[in-house]
Amino acid sequence: MTRDFDLIVLGAGSGGLTVAQRAARYGARVALVEPGPPGGTCANLGCVPKKALWFAAQLAHAQALAVEYGFDLTPGRFDWNHFRLLRDRYIEGIRARYTERLREAGVTWVGAAGRLLARDTVQAGGTHYRAPQIVIATGARPRRLRLPGFELGMVSDDVFSMRALPRSIGIVGGGYVATEFACLLRALGCEVELLIRKQLLDGFDAELVQALSAQMRAQGIRITPQSNVSGARGEAGALLLDDVRGAAHGPYEAVLWAVGRVPNSDALGLEEIGVARDGKGFVQVDAHQNTTVPGISAIGDVTDGPALTPVAVSAGYALVERLFGGQPEASFDYQAIPTVVFADPPLGKIGLTEEQARASYGDAVAVYSKRFVPLQFAVAERREPTVMKLVCTGDDERVLGLHALGPGVDEMLQGFAVAMRRGLTRRELRSAVAIHPTSSEELLLMH
Repeated sequence: MTRDFDLIVLGAGSGGLTVAQRAARYGARVALVEPGPPGGTCANLGCVPKKALWFAAQLAHAQALAVEYGFDLTPGRFDWNHFRLLRDRYIEGIRARYTERLREAGVTWVGAAGRLLARDTVQAGGTHYRAPQIVIATGARPRRLRLPGFELGMVSDDVFSMRALPRSIGIVGGGYVATEFACLLRALGCEVELLIRKQLLDGFDAELVQALSAQMRAQGIRITPQSNVSGARGEAGALLLDDVRGAAHGPYEAVLWAVGRVPNSDALGLEEIGVARDGKGFVQVDAHQNTTVPGISAIGDVTDGPALTPVAVSAGYALVERLFGGQPEASFDYQAIPTVVFADPPLGKIGLTEEQARASYGDAVAVYSKRFVPLQFAVAERREPTVMKLVCTGDDERVLGLHALGPGVDEMLQGFAVAMRRGLTRRELRSAVAIHPTSSEELLLMH
């Protein structure tokens, strides 16, 4: 049996949902092929449950700060199961809303894994689906290593199914996932050791990463650099991590492997129809999200772009405008993308780091930075600094990069990202009227 459509979308994560719903609103007949629940990693095993956990961690810190401010209270124990039920209920609501929106848009849901048989044909659940346009939006998954005892630990997907918080945990990795979970679990009472092979948060400003590392250590997180872990051993509740130098780390009640992600591109039949992938398995695309096969596009984490939900969504919008919206040249601009590591405190950036800017603009780069204790901490005589940096170039000092570490930076950077995409200069920052007293005003006043 073959069913005909105008568009087939493989994957119902943020990017796939965006493409399917927007194309349907243009009148396209759309089939959305997905074996799991709608929402993909972000809604089910990533951004949303992680951010809920981050809020819990912030409340734990707020209890301690409240005592320092003079409130008569004793910080309480965190009820993991109560939190887990609240989180899961919220996620079920997200899934229900996605399902309803797809129904309202007239999108056909195909609850099965899809495989490409030809440039216009997908097989899913025993049925063939045919369309002149196919979009691959199958996302990525946690990387699993072929190391002895790897199965004794968790990957990030498993954290959200835990029935209780471990008393101690060893986290292997130095990227977003490792850093965020180290901070969140420590705030909720876990003893945490972070074992980093190379460096923490590669791609973020080195000065701010160093400041974050110092604050993480002050919170009691053990950061062990140059740790090339070769395997795990032991039994549940008493796990050890070995490294290639012969050292043993632990014991830990749990281990989390946060060693990167790999694209979900290996079971789609891409090679058979000529869709090229790079050496890491990412689907190769051009500036318009085209693959090497006409009529087949790809967006999101299955490609080698920034692995961020808003990037997948924005690329999806542009793709649909090109395919169905009468804008044949529409494409997503990858410049000045904002991103935040939800550590404690959060670390955010927009655009280029100082190192990246100097590599491209040389001596034409000017850097302005500032350290200060935010008011909410200063009142309690705390000394944890907020750190901010501007990276500029040219006579007009156009802002190439904006970096911030401290409470609230996750919310304050969005407006600056809009301005930077419009060519923001330092003079424009300094001529704007600041909101006082806030931390964000320091971004306007740096010199």
